[in-house]
Amino acid sequence: MAAMLKSYSSTACFPASGFTVFRSNNATNASNKRSSNWKPPQAAIIPNLHLPMRSFEVKNRTSTEDIKCLRLITALKTPYLPDGRFDLEAYDDLVNKQIENGVEGIIVGGTTGEGQLMSWDEHIMLIGHTVNCFGSKIKVVGNTGSNSTREAIHASEQGFAVGMHAALHINPYYGKTSLDGMISHFESVISMGPTIIYNVPSRTGQDIPPHVIQTLAQSATLAGVKECVGNDRIKQYTDDGIVVWSGNDDQCHDARWGYGATGVISVTSNLVPGLMRDIMFAGKNPTLNSKLLPLMDWLFQEPNPIGLNTALAQLGVVRPVFRLPYVPLPAEKRIEFVNLVKQIGREHFVGDKDVQVLDDDDFILVGRY
Repeated sequence: MAAMLKSYSSTACFPASGFTVFRSNNATNASNKRSSNWKPPQAAIIPNLHLPMRSFEVKNRTSTEDIKCLRLITALKTPYLPDGRFDLEAYDDLVNKQIENGVEGIIVGGTTGEGQLMSWDEHIMLIGHTVNCFGSKIKVVGNTGSNSTREAIHASEQGFAVGMHAALHINPYYGKTSLDGMISHFESVISMGPTIIYNVPSRTGQDIPPHVIQTLAQSATLAGVKECVGNDRIKQYTDDGIVVWSGNDDQCHDARWGYGATGVISVTSNLVPGLMRDIMFAGKNPTLNSKLLPLMDWLFQEPNPIGLNTALAQLGVVRPVFRLPYVPLPAEKRIEFVNLVKQIGREHFVGDKDVQVLDDDDFILVGRY
């Protein structure tokens, strides 16, 4: 090897790449004769030709106006197999039940759907699966929000690339930003397609004040706001011509018929989609609303989606599998749910099996999946 290297008199080192390139005297002399305009080839620089499609590439064929008119949107539950993977058969059945009962849109991978427990690969796959199977029958709103603007941008690009009709975006949580930073965060994603802004201070630790929404409302792609602060805030927006969905099931009847809300993004509609449609479409019905309030209170006695996951398992429409850190409600609460189903009427709930209490040992808790 030493003999082979004797003919080389100079070296050019590239420490960053970790190797040495040797040039012979002959090669050096030849290079001197080349034109000063000559440039070395850039073979090592390979452009990424597989970036996600951008929304302006006509992948998203749903207008913002189509999203604005939706009255009942379900924040859909994600069911699991015993090993913690998605149970797509059960998931498809849940979506079909929503469609059959007149629900107009679904949130995929939201808080209720446990998007916070998914990898982004799982998340985008589930959005794409939903669009491919049901996109012609129901509007698919993908939760592609994040407290990282970079992640929100990337996830939204991918979500619109696989065909979601609209995006749901949260304000940055935990590592909170200033109000100017909040506006910049939303402006980074809102132009990609129809967008619903989600305000839930109890989870994010920071309210999205009206002036932020009013600034964002200048964008043609703002579909509206899912508002959890209360009906007075909803009234403030509707007076300004901004579309709002109630984010509180227990307030949605009054929000719809007394405060101008367009509709509701609901958890309870996972269980009784037909009755929730009646509340949103059939006019004021305080009797029906009062009938459902105990169920709504039961659902939210612990952080969502603990109650919903427990209830759907008791109805036999999903396996009793929980991704940690969520765990089922205790036995006494499961007994309460059975009584609520009997009071409201089993025929109004999804599924066709008898409601059961379920024992503690029936539930599977998965920490690695």
